[in-house]
Amino acid sequence: MVTAARSFPKPQSALGSNMASPNDWLSYLQSAEKTALVQDGKKKVHFKFPDGKEMAEEYDVKTNDLLLRKWRKKGTLGGAGTWEIEVGDPQVFRPAAMETQGMVESSSNPIFTRRDTKKAFMWRIRNLPYPVETYNITVDTDNRCVIVRTTNKKYYKKFPIPDMDRAGLPLEQRAVNYAHANNTLVITYEKPAVVLEMERQVLQELKKLKASRDGDVECNPS
Repeated sequence: MVTAARSFPKPQSALGSNMASPNDWLSYLQSAEKTALVQDGKKKVHFKFPDGKEMAEEYDVKTNDLLLRKWRKKGTLGGAGTWEIEVGDPQVFRPAAMETQGMVESSSNPIFTRRDTKKAFMWRIRNLPYPVETYNITVDTDNRCVIVRTTNKKYYKKFPIPDMDRAGLPLEQRAVNYAHANNTLVITYEKPAVVLEMERQVLQELKKLKASRDGDVECNPS
């Protein structure tokens, strides 16, 4: 039986398909009202865009590593929608209603998370016990996603790389590497130079924000 890998919402669809270059992405960020807070060793930034969408990010204060990125758009009735996680551990944001109703996922199910490094996008899929030769990781260039298959047909998952969509770059098989240890499959995709420069410019933009400290009065949007 194939394990149904829970697919998280595709952040690119929340943005719209017109994000096709680093300049477009930077202009989109610049258009947002932004507030920043430093708390627990993290710089937390909230973006509110003219089109009604919101993005929240968290960065390590010392290393500037991205720890979390999540999106929210208005619900069908005009209220706030649910957060869609692009980077970070989805378990942290499990809806409270699921817990109160006893609908907590089994701890033995595969758990898919994204946590990047300076040089690569990185995904971890925990609770996959199969040996490394079982996995087949391929790039689907037409559908702009990465596909994970197992030769024993026990697991299948496909996922996009929104950062590559925002930069308007093609996906390449040669950029993919993977390893397996301790029941965890680790997949990396090497960041191209264009993405590294895009991330540098975004960090420069965020440095312009005046961040309040935990306990301070909330800062004004930029």
